[in-house]
This record gives sequence, C-alpha cells and structure tokens, in this order.
Amino acid sequence: MEAFLIKAAQLVVALAFLVIIHEFGHYIIARAFGIKVEKFYLFFNPWFSLAKWKPKKTKVKYDKNGNEKASWRDTEYGIGWLPLGGYVKIAGMIDESMDKEQLAKPAQPWEFRSKEAYKRLLVMLGGVIFNFILAIIIYAGIAWHWGEKYIPLESAYEGMDFVPAAIEAGFRNGDIPLLADGEKIDASKGDFMYKIASAKEVTVIRNHKDTVSITLPENFLLKLNDEKGFMAYRVPVFIARLQPGDVAAKAGMKEGDRIIAVDSTPTPSFTELVPALLDKAGKKSIITLLRNGETVKVEATPSQTGKLGFQLMGPTDIFETVSVKYGAFESVPQGWKIGTTTLSNYVGSMKYVFTSDGAKSIGGFGAIGNLFPEKWNWYSFWQITAFLSVALAFMNIIPIPGLDGGHVMFLLWEVITRRKPSETVMEYAQYAGMAFLLLLLVYANGMDLFRAIIK
Repeated sequence: MEAFLIKAAQLVVALAFLVIIHEFGHYIIARAFGIKVEKFYLFFNPWFSLAKWKPKKTKVKYDKNGNEKASWRDTEYGIGWLPLGGYVKIAGMIDESMDKEQLAKPAQPWEFRSKEAYKRLLVMLGGVIFNFILAIIIYAGIAWHWGEKYIPLESAYEGMDFVPAAIEAGFRNGDIPLLADGEKIDASKGDFMYKIASAKEVTVIRNHKDTVSITLPENFLLKLNDEKGFMAYRVPVFIARLQPGDVAAKAGMKEGDRIIAVDSTPTPSFTELVPALLDKAGKKSIITLLRNGETVKVEATPSQTGKLGFQLMGPTDIFETVSVKYGAFESVPQGWKIGTTTLSNYVGSMKYVFTSDGAKSIGGFGAIGNLFPEKWNWYSFWQITAFLSVALAFMNIIPIPGLDGGHVMFLLWEVITRRKPSETVMEYAQYAGMAFLLLLLVYANGMDLFRAIIK
C-alpha cells in the first residue's frame, strides 16, 4: 500500500507540474498578444472548484483606439477536483467550454478570434513549446546536478539479466550486447536500451567468447510493455558488509569475498545465488568463495528464508565505471541533446501504436504511475517527469480536434488558404474530438484495470 501511495504521489505531483507549465505556455503568449484569458485552472472543475481566486480589477486601461486592454486581473485562477489535466479559457476561442453565448456577440479587440492567424497559431503552440523547453531544462539540470555515471557494457563481465519476453526472443542471461543493427552499442547514451529493443538484429557475446546474432521479432518493443524494464546488469556476489553474529560472519566469510558456488551449484551472479540458497534453506552447505584470487570453501547453513546475513556490493562498486561531470554551460547542450533524442525515439515508437499489439499496450494513469519507483527518488522523479513532458508535448500536437494539434491544423489551413473555417465546422469538430478523447481515456484506463485483474 505504501509503494502504491508513493507512486500515486509522484504521478500527481509530476502531472500537476506539467499541466501548469503547459497551460502557462498558452496563457503567457495569449497575454503577450493582448488576448484576455478568462480562466486558468489546474484540473477540471465541472460544477464546482476546490479553490479559486479572481483578482480585483483596480483600474481599466485603454489602448490608443479607446479599446479596453486585457489584464492578468481578468483571469480567474483555480484548482478543479477532476485530475484529468487543466485548461485556460481564452476569450473568443472555440474550446472545450463551448461558450456559444460569447461567440454569438460581436468580436472584441482583446479576443482570440480578432487576432491575426499567426498570433493565434503561436498561442496554440505555446503549451507544446513550453513542455518541450521544460524537458530540456530538466535534462540540463540533471546533467549539471548529477552528471552521468555509467558502466560500459564490455566492463560488465557477467553480462546482463533479461526479462522473460527478451529470453523468449532469443536473449540469454549472461549475454553482453555488442551491436544493434550493425552499430556498436554505447552505454553512455541514455537511450541505448531503446536502441537494442527497437533493432531488427542484435549481436551479443555469449559464454564470454561466442558471438551470436539474434533476430528480434516484429513489434518486440511492444512485448516489453508488460515487463519491468528490458535488461539489467548481472551482479557478481561480492560481500560488501557482514551482519555481525549472522550466518556468513560465523562461517568465516570476509568482506570483499565473492561467492561463486553453493554446494555444486555455480553462482556467477545474484540471480543464481537466490534460488541456490533457497534450495539449501536450513541445510548445512559448502559455500565456495573467491578471496584474493584463491578459492576458499566454508561451511554454512542458510536461514529458512535463504539468507546468509550480508550486504551485497553494488554494480558501480564492482565494475569499472565512467563518470562525466557537466558545468552550468555544458549542461544546456547536453539537455538539448537528450531532449531531442527522447522526442525522436518517442515519435519512432508511435508507429507500433497502430498495430493490434499496440492497441492492446495502450495504458492510462496506472501505466504512467508504474513508471515511477516504489521509493521516492529525486533523480528518477525528474527523469520520468522530463520524459512525460516530451510525451505530453508530442501527444498534444497530434491533429485531433480537442487537442492543441486540432486547433493548429485549422489555423494552418487558414494561413495556407487565407480562408477561416466556419465556426459551425469548428464546433462540430470540437465535439467529435472531445468524444474521441473521452473514449480513448476510458479505453486506456480500462486496459490498465484489465491487466491488473488478469495478473
């Protein structure tokens, strides 16, 4: 339950932050062009709001033509109760509010519909632009604060552990990925696992010496959706710290020892150690250690839960690692590089959505929440938030009425043809788009529920 609440909290905080930035992009550009923004809401507020504030208008200002100027005080700021996004209500615009009464009145100079097409286009692109800029800022901040620390694949001498879907595709635990579609795999690239999973052919080193080519099945990337990741470094069993008075300490094991076998069962990594100890739970066993290059055997009886009583050494303490630090100025181009690469990979993966497997893989808030770790980790939080910001930017620019991309589509039509689509067409398109998005929302979250029940 605690893990669920932590994931839910991270999801709500991340989405609230992203929604505010997205809507602020629309808001600030609208205000820059003198357009009145009537409402700015985090979350939707049908029937009532959790909180709202309308500033007092102290003095009305007029332009040189005697028209009333729009002001930030025209806006009602609030928090709704339905956490499905947020919105800004821009005066004189056909949006989800469907305010026909306002649109029936003569257009005012401070309304959206009174402005030139290019200004309206920039207003509609504001949310997408701000989300993408935010992702670059977050990635740059991560590079500056944490830098990069990675393990080159060739340094991971015990190879990788793979999820069941990858094993089914032809990978074997212990494989070291070498090439993806003939290109050398570089672990310093944040998207190297995506490159492997989206490749047609992957070349690996198997059994420390053999070179094997694996032809991945079509839509392999989609098969990983139900898995927790794709692969992870196989961690050799080095003892970092002993629990005083516990089994390992009493048996004579020492910090720095590597456990290489339990009785006759080899344990090259922690993956093999766990089942080997469980199999010998409560039974006296011979534990084979590697100590300063020499083989040492000790006698020990694992606990009923298969424990010996020691802390495992982490991969970065075992393998040769590479650390990269970025200064304040260096972090900006690095943030841009990661942001554009993430967008490119995300757009590339969208082709799978339009397949039968892709439709089954669509997820809602549950799927998004599962991206976050079970314990709050600021590094992971900001990494996932940056990714979601890129995803939100792209999804919003898809030309579906009801999304920013739908408005952009009509505005581009107006710019090209010099003819404005009729308000009736815009209204019906908005209704159709909203109905489609609502059905998609129900379907996506329904798939989350279905997968949870099936599992």
